[in-house]
Amino acid sequence: MKKFECVYLLVEPFTLPLHKVVRRRLRALVGALDRPAEILDVGGRKSHYTIGIPGSITITDLPRETEVQRKLHLGINGEIVEKTYARRSNVKAILYDDMTESMLLDGSFDCVVAVEVLEHVEQDAEFVRQVHRVLRPGGVFLMTTPNGDYLDNHNPDHKRHYTREQLQALLVARFGAAEVDYAVRGGTFRTLGLRPWSVRRPLQTAVGMASNIINTVQSSPASLRQQARGTHHLVAEARRSD
Repeated sequence: MKKFECVYLLVEPFTLPLHKVVRRRLRALVGALDRPAEILDVGGRKSHYTIGIPGSITITDLPRETEVQRKLHLGINGEIVEKTYARRSNVKAILYDDMTESMLLDGSFDCVVAVEVLEHVEQDAEFVRQVHRVLRPGGVFLMTTPNGDYLDNHNPDHKRHYTREQLQALLVARFGAAEVDYAVRGGTFRTLGLRPWSVRRPLQTAVGMASNIINTVQSSPASLRQQARGTHHLVAEARRSD
């Protein structure tokens, strides 16, 4: 394990609640396998939530080309790719790939992850079809997206926000079944926790870390999974059955 990964795992309790939700579910999925997992992270950029996850990680993303992408920190470029390889021990490959036109091989992955990605995709049904194609039989699609039952869409790059019912229908159309939950309570502590960490801004960093701890506690009740109002994300799992 590399130095960056060790440091990240030390500060993991202070990281974003959504990333902790993804990591917890990933660990459970990988732990159920009797071999190292092959994981595809679509749109993952630096893929911090897969640090320390046993297995091989393939990251795919679009090239960062437009001003909107730069402003919203979307996509990847050569610098991001180079830094990620230098910092990570479990990242096998970083590829430029559009999931709606993916060239990845059929049945290649045990798990496909897409954290806050699908809302950026115009051809969402094709995206889901391609995810299903590259999964091995029994493989799982784990994804998150903004909660359209509660949040209005003001993001210039978001094509839509899904309600729980809409996301369930989209996934069931391809996978046959899907589990969709609400996650992460909104409010002041969630907002403060989203601010970037920096050694040059120790107070902002400390406030952000503390806010993430508080927001994690706020978001921990099991009842939150069924609570549309006040939650900011949908978290879904769908398994390829054939």
